[in-house]
Amino acid sequence: MSRSADLLLTAVAPAIWGSTYVVTTLMLPQGYPLTVAMLRALPAGILLLLAVRQLPQGIWWLRAFVLGALNFSVFWALLFVAAYRLPGGVAATLGAIQPLVVILLARALLGSPVRGLAVLAALAGIGGVALLVLGPKAALDPVGVAAGLFSAASMALGTVLSRRWQPPLSALTFTSWQLTAGGVLLLPVALLAEPALPPATTLNVLGIAYLGLIGAALTYVIWFRGIARLEPAVVSSLGFLSPVTAVLLGWALLDQRLSAAQMTGMVIVVGSVWLSQHVQRRAVRPLQPVGAAKDAPST
Repeated sequence: MSRSADLLLTAVAPAIWGSTYVVTTLMLPQGYPLTVAMLRALPAGILLLLAVRQLPQGIWWLRAFVLGALNFSVFWALLFVAAYRLPGGVAATLGAIQPLVVILLARALLGSPVRGLAVLAALAGIGGVALLVLGPKAALDPVGVAAGLFSAASMALGTVLSRRWQPPLSALTFTSWQLTAGGVLLLPVALLAEPALPPATTLNVLGIAYLGLIGAALTYVIWFRGIARLEPAVVSSLGFLSPVTAVLLGWALLDQRLSAAQMTGMVIVVGSVWLSQHVQRRAVRPLQPVGAAKDAPST
């Protein structure tokens, strides 16, 4: 598959993630963020494990749980803390620093060069997201701000380490390990921190099924496949598409207004994604999975 096709396919994942807010608002009981996150990850991971029928071996047990924590458990838990303590626009803008953090971590852990235009694209993307989602009454809660920043850093580190620790296996198998590990880590936290869910309605079940099968299993297979084939900075910049989708779905399904500032933000976000891809394309070299041979699990 060509690089352009890989980019388009990978972009599907954050575009679908943008539907999470609408699905959560319309289809799920409110006030159970950790339980919903666990139900999104664990059943999907177990289903994928049953499909691939391959467990980690050796060092990959530890790596699966580290990546599961970074990409799911810690990321989702802190994200929900930020969402509850901050206006949604502030939380989303803090999360938008992730591509910039990925650029810095890729330099430290993968030896990737830091390109000035890539940094500019990341900063422009943050500005575009701010125009998309920040309201005039945006307030800053220190705990919420810290949670938002650390959630972005967690996902950024998970993205870079997912590139560094590439097993010689399919993205489906790699995703099944991480989703299951992330769900297992979330399970005791959800049980201790939140009350039991109310009796589930058909709408609740459909919402959880969508978030688990489409919003987690399918999209993260696509995402980790993209990380294996493309530079981490390229993949992370596609995450800017998620708030664009969220705003468009809110306008289409929740009768939310679309202001001139938001439309300007969309243009800036799309431009920042294009610039990031352009910068990386000029310097691209054929990629091989990093560490695949030396990190291969024993059989």
